[in-house]
Amino acid sequence: MTPITEVEGRRLALSNLEKVLYPATGFTKGEVLHYYATVADALLPHLRDRPLSFLRYPDGPDGQTFFAKNVPPGTPEWVTTAEVPRSEGPVRMVVVQDLASLVWAANLVTEFHTPQWVIQEPEIADRLVLDLDPGTPATVVECCEVAVWLRERLAADGIEALPKTSGSKGLHLLAAVRGASSDRVSEYAKQLAVEAERAMPRLVLHRMTRSLRPGKVFVDWSQNAARKTTATPYTLRARAEPTVSAPVTWEEVEECRSAGTLTFSASDIAPRLQDFGDLLAPLLDAGRAGAVP
Repeated sequence: MTPITEVEGRRLALSNLEKVLYPATGFTKGEVLHYYATVADALLPHLRDRPLSFLRYPDGPDGQTFFAKNVPPGTPEWVTTAEVPRSEGPVRMVVVQDLASLVWAANLVTEFHTPQWVIQEPEIADRLVLDLDPGTPATVVECCEVAVWLRERLAADGIEALPKTSGSKGLHLLAAVRGASSDRVSEYAKQLAVEAERAMPRLVLHRMTRSLRPGKVFVDWSQNAARKTTATPYTLRARAEPTVSAPVTWEEVEECRSAGTLTFSASDIAPRLQDFGDLLAPLLDAGRAGAVP
């Protein structure tokens, strides 16, 4: 029998709670739901008003994974949805605005991916993202070196960069921006990636060319395109273990000497929130958003 849980007055059927989703650690679906309920206060502001792309892995990371952008069949009527413009025609997508909707979405077993704009102004970007992706044998250690350079470069333009782990191999830099389209932010992000490659040619690439990737950090600027999405802060990832795309301090970035020091699992996040609060809270302060030059 599927248990019925009430969350903020909404009745939810939560299924297969004992199912092991991460065989390497024995982490179950019930623990996934508990994780999201625990971090909801920090996560929800980063989801609010942003249409969700779900990267679903209902049988764990070793099973089938697939992106779902349209509203899933059987979505409760009380879950917020929004029509989102697309070049091929508008689509209706889920927007998680509250704890009940978050628990419902987490029950689907999904990574949360969001764009760099909100539904009220889909033509205006309010975020800039740079995805630092290391090519073996490079690791997050090299990503940190590049991140510090990019932090200073962005600061020169009056833009405050904040780091988080990707939850996989790399590092993401996020910044609140204002007054620019996604196309303009993409152009600016590409300019930054090109400048980083010129400054550190042995370490940085701004192109995805696979043959050039080994030992270097690819600065992926393309996720600023309006149609693209990035792993949301605090989302669990579909990896061998329940790793999280976790906000980190600049001190942690500057002192990183081994990849393991910037790998965080679900169990690490509640203590970090207690110690640091939401390190990405400045992204939510419109007064701190920088103007894209």
